[in-house]
Amino acid sequence: MAAELVRGQNHPLSQVGLEIRISAGVPVLAGATLGDEHGAVQGPEGVAHPGAAALPGVEVSGRPAADHRLAVDLAALPESVHRVDVFLALPTGATGPLRFGAVPAPHTSVHSLDGTELASFTLTGLDAETAVITLELYRRQGAWKVRAMGQGYADGLPALLADRGLRDADGLATVIHQAASATGAATHPGTPYAGQTASRTIPAPGPAARRSGPQGSEGGGAGSGLSVSPVDYTHPRRTHSIPSPPPPSAPPAADGQPARPVAGDAVGWSMEERLYNQVWGMFEDLARTTAAYRSAVEYADSRLEKELDQALADPRTRLAGAGDAAREAAHARRNRLADQARAVLDRDLAQLTVEAEVVEPALPPACARWDSPVWHAHRAPAEDPFALRLGDLHLPESAPLRIPLLVRLPLERGLWIDSGPTTGVDDLGQDPAELRHLAVEAAVSLAARLLAVHPPGAFSVHVIDPAGAGARALLPLARAGVLAAPPAAGAAQVSQMLERFTRRVDLVHMALRGGAAEALPADVDTAQQLLVVNDFPHGFDERSVTRLRYLADEGPAVGVHLLIVADREDAAAYGPLLDPLWRSLLRLTPLPDDHVADPWVGHAWTYEPSLVPVGGDILQQVLAEVAEARTKGR
Repeated sequence: MAAELVRGQNHPLSQVGLEIRISAGVPVLAGATLGDEHGAVQGPEGVAHPGAAALPGVEVSGRPAADHRLAVDLAALPESVHRVDVFLALPTGATGPLRFGAVPAPHTSVHSLDGTELASFTLTGLDAETAVITLELYRRQGAWKVRAMGQGYADGLPALLADRGLRDADGLATVIHQAASATGAATHPGTPYAGQTASRTIPAPGPAARRSGPQGSEGGGAGSGLSVSPVDYTHPRRTHSIPSPPPPSAPPAADGQPARPVAGDAVGWSMEERLYNQVWGMFEDLARTTAAYRSAVEYADSRLEKELDQALADPRTRLAGAGDAAREAAHARRNRLADQARAVLDRDLAQLTVEAEVVEPALPPACARWDSPVWHAHRAPAEDPFALRLGDLHLPESAPLRIPLLVRLPLERGLWIDSGPTTGVDDLGQDPAELRHLAVEAAVSLAARLLAVHPPGAFSVHVIDPAGAGARALLPLARAGVLAAPPAAGAAQVSQMLERFTRRVDLVHMALRGGAAEALPADVDTAQQLLVVNDFPHGFDERSVTRLRYLADEGPAVGVHLLIVADREDAAAYGPLLDPLWRSLLRLTPLPDDHVADPWVGHAWTYEPSLVPVGGDILQQVLAEVAEARTKGR
């Protein structure tokens, strides 16, 4: 089943021969840039466009059209190429649309050479853009993936090319548009698109470019002579099986032996971004190899069932010794297949475990565990963090291996810590009051982390606790004096705080739309703000509930973020009114719980919260440092 991607989402590519199909509804020109690990293009020779339609590994259309087919051979790309960005641009001239917002949403899909759709992306939300990046094919540790980009440029193709590091972007854009205009006028409408012609200019990969699958088999050829490889569940570039140079900081490895992983072994402009991308790469690797293992075991079980049915269907062997021998042989074959799959999984888990042991100590405080040594030497930072750790994820097949659950900052959606019963713990008789207390402690842990990893004054925390039920768990924040104001209690204070936050969101939105951010009233705090709401919906009238929903929808865009502690069952009296609120929030739990769904590979990941160690004083130390830094900054 093809993956339907959304902006920023990626998907592994199992084949090297690809066809990219584009449907734009109106004539557009299509092209591709070949970039290095940072996406930088070395020169005009790294851009495939109507005037230079064929480059090593890439062939694009030679004229503007409403539909395009681009051919890509990942194995034929130069070793220096790590990113292939597919772009669209509206032709220049007096006729035709002037912006992508006035045309149907472009749809891009990636296909194997046999026509199977692997992934697709519909680029919505465009307005004044005249050039866009639709998809990005990128290489991570030797394995290729596709990412939905949706990056638009109102200044058109020159801005897009300049963003890829090309010096004479204006001149190259002019050349591309002139070539598109010339070929569009001279080409007969029946001329096939790139990827349809029988004489493809992309060379077929040699044996060195073929990947070995889980059973060590080679992929056969398909299509117009291009090699179609099976899914590779090994971890390329951690061994010498792929002819790709190791990162400069990687230590040498003996032939045939896995190379020692290096922290930050991913693309990115900063070390924090590289670590973030590496962690998500580890997550994808674990998901992929576990999916392969589960699929192999499922196949072995179905094969066993089929062979047993065949043995029992023959009356001559059902009651004789031959029947017993057939059943034993079928079980032996099933166990052999399952053992082979487990061996591949164990190999991959061993590599990921070694990588995790290297990456975890290198994570900055915002992404580190609370028991990491980096917290003991923590000082107030001068810049905002790149990402935040919300907890850890793991799967039952690899329980000891934990992958950090990281999210980019600033938060794009609010958080919800579920204080209701969980299904992922052994003790199903958890005391409701204790669960609510643990949920507030989890909220305090996240709030303290956010305060500590932002520069002094750049982030503030406010609390709504209508009945004072969370006073004991909130004590560390209150005692350290890091809250922007005392927790709001009672219906009147709750209403006043929500009204103040609603006013802030309204004013900042209006200022940004009007281009007058400097005209905001002096009492409007423009710093990032976290509103912790405990025991929702107790103490909330309908007006307060409506304001909270508004803050959840509109707040993140202007720096107001929600962290709600609630049991959804307690809000059942509101009926479906609050369903959009729950869907807009990212659900977390104070105890391990199997609720993080992964629809792309069918996994249910176990989430574990990132909590302060019991009995330690690291939280008090960090909050004291936050308070001291704020005092010095005044």
